[in-house]
Amino acid sequence: MTGVSGGADLTAPRVVLASGSPRRRELLGGLGVTFEVIVSGENEDSTQTDPHALAAELALLKGRSVARAHPDAVVLAADTVVAVGADLLAKPATAAENEAFLRRLSGRTHDVYTGVAALHGAAESVEVARTRVTFRALDDAEITHYAATGEGLDKAGGYGIQGLGMALVERLDGEYSNVVGFPLSVVIRLLRGAGVPVWGSLSAAPPAGVAGA
Repeated sequence: MTGVSGGADLTAPRVVLASGSPRRRELLGGLGVTFEVIVSGENEDSTQTDPHALAAELALLKGRSVARAHPDAVVLAADTVVAVGADLLAKPATAAENEAFLRRLSGRTHDVYTGVAALHGAAESVEVARTRVTFRALDDAEITHYAATGEGLDKAGGYGIQGLGMALVERLDGEYSNVVGFPLSVVIRLLRGAGVPVWGSLSAAPPAGVAGA
């Protein structure tokens, strides 16, 4: 668990992010929210095959495992699912599998679903955002080069849109931050619904969030 940063609003609920993702930490900190990180150890196995329902289920599972131990806090959890037609693409285990994922995505449109859950005591809220992402037609050299960078190995679908993976994308229909793994429109709505103050202007928000990386 990391320590919270200074300058917290003592009247606001304590916030816990149940995710070790540096991308989610950065985005939540950018909202001016002071929070702690407590990574869920919940098993993410599921028999659910519908990507929308799966994203919601996994976000709730992660959140509940942390909320049980911290009932005083607003616990925020998220999970991202990538679907190509009826097939789900998880995190590739190897560069070779990453290449196979990119070949599936090349020149096609796929869907990115992120479930976000906010839990506070007995109250639970969950929403799922969806973004349609269209890749350019990629040649073999591009696929091999990107997979060799390792950037996609810890990301659902095998690419990171916030990094070099941005060059793979031709078009987005939906929220960019959802593809990063933390749809800010949903996060803001859920936090405010739980009584957590959020900066109305991201550009005006001072640095906040966890202390250290």
